[in-house]
Amino acid sequence: MGERIPAIVELCIQAGVNLPDYPSRRRTTPIRMIGRKLIDVGGYVDEPGPRDMSLPVADFDTHRAFERFGPPSESEALMIAHETIKAYDNVKRGVRKLMRKYSVKACGYCSEVHVGPWGHNVKLCGAFKHQWRDGKHGWQDATVDEVFPPNHLWHVREPKGRPMRSALRRFYGKAPAVVELCMQAGAEVPQFYKPIMRLDVVLPDSEEADLVA
Repeated sequence: MGERIPAIVELCIQAGVNLPDYPSRRRTTPIRMIGRKLIDVGGYVDEPGPRDMSLPVADFDTHRAFERFGPPSESEALMIAHETIKAYDNVKRGVRKLMRKYSVKACGYCSEVHVGPWGHNVKLCGAFKHQWRDGKHGWQDATVDEVFPPNHLWHVREPKGRPMRSALRRFYGKAPAVVELCMQAGAEVPQFYKPIMRLDVVLPDSEEADLVA
């Protein structure tokens, strides 16, 4: 079985990006298929060379990174937050465009994603009643959120204020984790995320929550 890599990385590789860490064998002519029957495999370019492992291992080590690298200053954090939230939207927009060109499949039972016209046959699904399917995935067309998960969480209006209360959870909004992190660092919230963050909802007191329609 081949090496498992992030779905976005695989999507970009199939779109033509050459990454030294993930050498790929390219075809000079497209393959020809009728249904799932292969008619012509097409030509190949030169075989990819070995990986370049000259980079120091510390560059890939994230263990106790907060001790090795100090936190940014307040002005640096604000600049990083603006750049990060802009990059987040650019990546999501780029994934959506690539998915119009290249087929991506997602399992309907678990979080497995496969970039290609058909899903793989490796029996790795461990979702509910996977024994009935012998571990086979249930492949279907993937969505952008399955390829690039937003990881929604509760929006904290006052990070240094009172903790959130369970009785008021229906009044709280949500946001992708990256957006919430950048917002708490001082970045302006994009208009697209403001409705789900429910910034216009006034939080009642706990005693008033049951009286609100």
